[in-house]
Amino acid sequence: MMRSLYSGVSGLQNHQIRMDVLGNNIANVNTTGFKKERATFQDLLYQQMSGASAPNGDVGGVNPKEIGLGMSVGSIDTIHTQGALQTTGVMTDLAVQGNGFFVLKNGDSTLFTRDGALGLDRNGTLVNPATGYRVQGWLAQDVNGQPLLSTSGATQDIVVPIGSKDPAKATSRVDIACNLDKRTIEVPPNSTADTVEQGTWRVEEKIYDSFGSPHTLRVEYRKVVGQANQWQGTVTVDPDAQTPANAGVALGANPLAANGNTFTVEFDNRGLLARVRDGQGNASPTTGALDMGVSFDVQGATPAAGGGATRQTFRINLGTVGSATNTVTQMAERSSTKAFDQDGYTMGYLDSFKIDQSGVVTAVYSNGTNRSIGQIALGSFTNPGGLEKVGETNFVQSNNSGQANIGPSGIAGKGKIIAGTLEMSNVDLAEQMTDMIVTERGFQANSRTIQTSDQMLQELLTLKR
Repeated sequence: MMRSLYSGVSGLQNHQIRMDVLGNNIANVNTTGFKKERATFQDLLYQQMSGASAPNGDVGGVNPKEIGLGMSVGSIDTIHTQGALQTTGVMTDLAVQGNGFFVLKNGDSTLFTRDGALGLDRNGTLVNPATGYRVQGWLAQDVNGQPLLSTSGATQDIVVPIGSKDPAKATSRVDIACNLDKRTIEVPPNSTADTVEQGTWRVEEKIYDSFGSPHTLRVEYRKVVGQANQWQGTVTVDPDAQTPANAGVALGANPLAANGNTFTVEFDNRGLLARVRDGQGNASPTTGALDMGVSFDVQGATPAAGGGATRQTFRINLGTVGSATNTVTQMAERSSTKAFDQDGYTMGYLDSFKIDQSGVVTAVYSNGTNRSIGQIALGSFTNPGGLEKVGETNFVQSNNSGQANIGPSGIAGKGKIIAGTLEMSNVDLAEQMTDMIVTERGFQANSRTIQTSDQMLQELLTLKR
């Protein structure tokens, strides 16, 4: 009888623990990135009244007689199922779709969280604004003027330098792909202006010098008289300026103004690029990509040695021999410019940034350039259920979680990062309310056990009346 009392007591105590777990889940139903818990029970010890006996020739076997002594909490598990994703439109709000945790630093302590409500502090460091813990990842390194992201090194704070400058870059490469109409009339050099306009095609775009100052590049094609598959190109820089830029074109590495500013493009009988000649008659190879060097005077620059004007050099790429893709062609179609690209730009300021599904942070500058400045790291575990909760929706590594595998998203089972979205709590209210009813009934039943046992003891004490 005393055993039933203490069994009921254990039932009351452990159902109260289960109710505590349910209460915490319900309290955090709207906590970003929260992972619910589940309490499981197991029976406790057994008092053996008699042991089991094996069958013999006279009688069969006898089962053991055991009386249970109550129950205990078997485990309190953290359930790491995916929570619903809620769109916020805030680009620093991040959610992990799939496995993985954001990695945070608090001093020398490493924390892991699914709470992606992030922001920038006054230094541009990406942090959790509720705690100040710094988001970890990798910053891009500048290699020959290009950002290089390496995720093999140790993680570091992600810093977005809002308002920083992107220095101007002089144009070093210009890609021009156009079609020159095979049917264009041949124009003698002494023709009238109207006739010349009919027999030429002009490509005109902006390029930049080392200061970031814009210049107008004009390439004008004219069909060569008496040559069915040849066009002469004339390159000018700032053709309408009061002071001409004195452009020079050559196939060599050092084009000078003395080389002249013309070249000749030759096509095969299919209308595809075959060869290029500069103004001195130097011929290009008949295979591979064809380009030419162009130089022009940069006004306002420090004079070159000897007092001459400072010249800027870039390459004009006409395309690949025998190819019709992004290459100058001569087809019986209206002349048109299919593609134009150049790699120069003026100075700009970092206006904003964006984060893609790989966690790459890309800076957007006011001059129209984009540059990778870092990548956010994710941590994954062999047993995420073994992580210890330390509050503030954070976890720390434990002896049973396994070592953290820290790397970029999408690798080694890690999920993808979705910007402008937050992961909500994975608490299901309907499930929690149902469990609460079951827990309440279990608590009531155990209290009845104690009450009934007490009544039986009372009856025993009244036997001698």
